[in-house]
Amino acid sequence: MAFAMKKFTNMSNSQVIWKILKRTLIIFMLGYLMYWFPFFRQSVSGGLEFSPFSLTRIPGVLQRIGVCYGIAAMMIYFLPKRIVWATSIIFLLGYWLLMYMGGDYTMTGNLGIYIDKLLLGENHMYHGEGIAFDPEGILSTIPAVVNVIIGYYAGVFIREKGNTYETVAKLMIAGAVLVAIAYFWNIEFPINKKLWTSSFVLYTCGLAMIILGILIYYIELAGKRNWTYFFEVFGKNPLFIYLLSEVLVILLYTFTSGKGQSIYEALNLGLYQKIAPGPIGSLLFALSVMFFCWLVGWWMDRNKKYVRV
Repeated sequence: MAFAMKKFTNMSNSQVIWKILKRTLIIFMLGYLMYWFPFFRQSVSGGLEFSPFSLTRIPGVLQRIGVCYGIAAMMIYFLPKRIVWATSIIFLLGYWLLMYMGGDYTMTGNLGIYIDKLLLGENHMYHGEGIAFDPEGILSTIPAVVNVIIGYYAGVFIREKGNTYETVAKLMIAGAVLVAIAYFWNIEFPINKKLWTSSFVLYTCGLAMIILGILIYYIELAGKRNWTYFFEVFGKNPLFIYLLSEVLVILLYTFTSGKGQSIYEALNLGLYQKIAPGPIGSLLFALSVMFFCWLVGWWMDRNKKYVRV
């Protein structure tokens, strides 16, 4: 955003709004369709039937990215910087206040789950925890917007100051301050990813700044670049590779082997758990999927194929 939004200066307000809304909608729908994929399921009779919309999860990772991008981009473009920062503080403190007054910080007792059940319904929520609970729910999207805003202004700072020792030092100091605030806040409002707490926002943004500072120093100032290409492959096609990784696992779960197991279970139990039973086998399986996705990304990069939204 810190680099792409410079193009907005040559556009009219209506063009900017349309561009932001279009990108938001595309990212949201890609996430939604990914959860709906493969659009069919096994029926009671053993055949296939269309997966109903009524049982499809609406929130999700890409959906949150899309919505947070849209809100943050609108704020940054139309509001003065001081108003954006003031609003961000209100988002973080307001979310804390709502969560404190509206329930507790447990998975089943927090205010967010009540709002999601009321507005979305349990069938449209994530069930990976064994209950209807969405870690990318409606209410917790409010503080998540601040992740994007902090990231944007960090990017602007890097763009304007360049790869200098001053940039590295200020990123590291700002990151350390955010992490320290997060740890103090953790006493009252725990650092928690599933609830996307305000302390979690500051903690993750602080870590990101520290890591960015280290990388700028090591890669740009010290010139240590010979190890970076592996990671650049992911960075050049992040959306496509993310979708590929998710769709691949969905397909492995969807299709079955001759023993009635899903392909995922057959590979895990029949191969990886035999090679290394337990967590190590699961890690090898995950690394295999990751490396397969990397190879696709590498092929795309070699052939100059890049997916942009």
